[in-house]
Amino acid sequence: MKGIAIKRDQLSNRDRERMFLLLQKHFNGVEREVFNSDLNDKNWVILIEKDGGHLAGFSTILQYPTTYGDEKLSVIYSGDTIVDRCAWGSLSLPKIWIKTVKYICEQGESGRVVWLLLTSGYRTYRFLPVFWNQFYPRHDKETPFDVQDLIDHLAQERFGKNFYRDTGIVRFDKPQSLSDELRVVPQGKLSDPHVAHFNKLNPGHNLGDELVCFAELNDHNLSPAGRRMVTASHPKKKSA
Repeated sequence: MKGIAIKRDQLSNRDRERMFLLLQKHFNGVEREVFNSDLNDKNWVILIEKDGGHLAGFSTILQYPTTYGDEKLSVIYSGDTIVDRCAWGSLSLPKIWIKTVKYICEQGESGRVVWLLLTSGYRTYRFLPVFWNQFYPRHDKETPFDVQDLIDHLAQERFGKNFYRDTGIVRFDKPQSLSDELRVVPQGKLSDPHVAHFNKLNPGHNLGDELVCFAELNDHNLSPAGRRMVTASHPKKKSA
């Protein structure tokens, strides 16, 4: 299993088709027009491939500048993300994702870099406590007022009327919900306080509701597991 990061405009038509089919396999309500629009809005794509070139997962990234009060921020927004069951035990996605984001940040202006994440699945939410020391929302700590205000600002700016401030949920006009097999949170997983908290905060996840999550992206915020994902080399680039 290997992961590569490429600029979105370097994707081939074959890459796009493989991504669409993989997303359609795991989500209900996937429409090609919506998929293309979302993909064209991003500037980086991570592809996870098995031997032989079989696409086993992908994640899209939009990096954009914004301001919060007088502060300039660089936002990393995660778009469509899916990993096929055959790659669930692989660390390829978090490894190349962290490495790619580190690379993107090093190319941009100095300043605070923050991660804006939407998730309708507990598996994605579960990456937060594994790889980051501080993230929100979380079960063991109230979100500080200033952090919550920033989260609300970013979500309102990005999602407008689709963001519900009182619940921290984004509900799209054409939601994509996980397939019947993947949407259910197994009863045994609810003993995990992180999973239980996600389930509590996002009771409509099975309908495609997306929970807004946030973390600062810097070396100090990486957990020990996160630091192990970081290497000195830059992410591989795929030629056009």
